[in-house]
Amino acid sequence: MRSLRRPRVLLLGPARSAVSGVSTHLNQLFESELPEHFDLLQFQIGSEGRTHGRLRTLLRLIAGPFAFAACLIRSNPRIVHLNTSLVPKAYWRDIVFLALAKAMGRKVIYQVHGGALPAEFFAGNRVLTALLRHVLTWPDMVVLLALAEMAAYGRFAPRARLVRIANAVAVCEADLPAERYIVNRPLRVVYIGRLDADKGIFEIIEAIKILRDRGTVVRLTIAGFGPARSKITCAIEADRLGDRTSLLGAVFGSAKQQLWKEADVFAFPTYREGLPYALLEAMAGGAVPVISPVGAMPDVVQDGVQGLFVSAREPQALANALERLANDRPLLYRLAVAARARIVEHYSVARMAKEFDSVYASLAD
Repeated sequence: MRSLRRPRVLLLGPARSAVSGVSTHLNQLFESELPEHFDLLQFQIGSEGRTHGRLRTLLRLIAGPFAFAACLIRSNPRIVHLNTSLVPKAYWRDIVFLALAKAMGRKVIYQVHGGALPAEFFAGNRVLTALLRHVLTWPDMVVLLALAEMAAYGRFAPRARLVRIANAVAVCEADLPAERYIVNRPLRVVYIGRLDADKGIFEIIEAIKILRDRGTVVRLTIAGFGPARSKITCAIEADRLGDRTSLLGAVFGSAKQQLWKEADVFAFPTYREGLPYALLEAMAGGAVPVISPVGAMPDVVQDGVQGLFVSAREPQALANALERLANDRPLLYRLAVAARARIVEHYSVARMAKEFDSVYASLAD
């Protein structure tokens, strides 16, 4: 039986069983110490975790605001925590939930999980840009992931109330054995995430081809699902990389943890990003990040300290970075140890829960 003494918080986001960073975020909040102080509930929005056809999806979009209003009346939360991203589909859908929650007198946290920066979102359209600037003043708190986002949102909407709360992962503090990295074997590179072109997957495949042509053997494992899967398969076949590349489906739980434990490098030359859980999980698991410095990732990784930066859309640069690590195993090991330490010290779930506890408490008064 739920306690009536704890302030009630209604979290909006995808199904907790879905494969998405926001689902991971919701699960961490529900499984943290927050429920000891707040009564957490969820109202599901978004398509992740659903298998509906187009008609049922349309009906859900139409009925969603009415179901949300009924949920607000029935559960009577003090705070609505809306998890969204600055992409067109999520923005237009979630602006309705934001307006409803405010109209019904609820405190609202508007958490942005990546997407475009606000000044770029409606570039060239003054009316919609002005609307976005106004919308960002509606929430009682806008939660962002990155220092760069804090600066960009602050310039764009000076009246918005902003706070940065970075993502987090669970991690043990066990030492990494040096023999895992300093051995005479091919470098093991892993990509785990959504299979989409803008994640830099085709640049990774091209980098593996470049290294093959140089005579450097690197093993690549790609795990995930998404719209680019068939094109990825074709690219691997066209470049004759089947002996160096494995394409898996989505991996979860212990299978994912085992991949990280076997990986030397997490390759992620994405074009745009917030703060991907895959990066934090990789570093916690001992995989050195070779990433593009976008979104909140430079907040986590220092180039040459916990990982290596490469520019997006430049497979030659990625190939050079991977070759460097393949040929310098002591460097690989030093980066892995520093990456793990960075996560343990600054990106724990306990830290994230404490920061949300403070935000919730400030709005519940």
